Amino acid sequence: MRTRLTVALALALASGPTWAGSGILGMDHLVAYDDSGIWKRSNQEILIYGTIVTVAGGALWLGDNDQLGNTFWRSVDSMVVTAAGTQVLKWTFQRERPSQTDNPNKWFQGWHAQSFPSGEVAAVTAAVTPFIATYGSDHPSVYLLTLLPAYDAVARVKTHGHWQSDVVFGAAIGAGIGIWATRRDSPWIISLLPGGFKVGWVHHFD
Repeated sequence: MRTRLTVALALALASGPTWAGSGILGMDHLVAYDDSGIWKRSNQEILIYGTIVTVAGGALWLGDNDQLGNTFWRSVDSMVVTAAGTQVLKWTFQRERPSQTDNPNKWFQGWHAQSFPSGEVAAVTAAVTPFIATYGSDHPSVYLLTLLPAYDAVARVKTHGHWQSDVVFGAAIGAGIGIWATRRDSPWIISLLPGGFKVGWVHHFD
């Protein structure tokens, strides 16, 4: 239900006027730069790379023989499609980052400008959404996974990696693709790989 509300909110935002007084819908403004404590860029990198390793490792280890392994593979699908989609959007909109300008309305500035949307927030959201959609109703504590993209969103804004609308739309994209991956009849990427990946490495040691 919460995931559906997130997507509904994103659609409502997208259907409104695209440009407002400051950035998208007037939500963008430059915040005080903070690259200390939990907001450090190195901690953000630990999160994104840790997420990639965890999702890929879990999928390869468990295979697609049970619900947990299947969910890991859907998370892989979600992250891969999200990464490709957000990169295309970055190349399309070419928005400058807060580290490059104090004006959130700098769009179509060239290939060096890749602020919109946030690929990292989208990727982390895409990774956790299949787990929330699959296990959230029976295990409400799984919703705590939403803290990961929420943290990353705040951190990316504080370190001037993204504007507020970049992370909001990034999260919406990741959630939407995560739901798509969850609702497919079967994981997509594993269908393209040799059968050994479907079995999972854990079963080689049975």
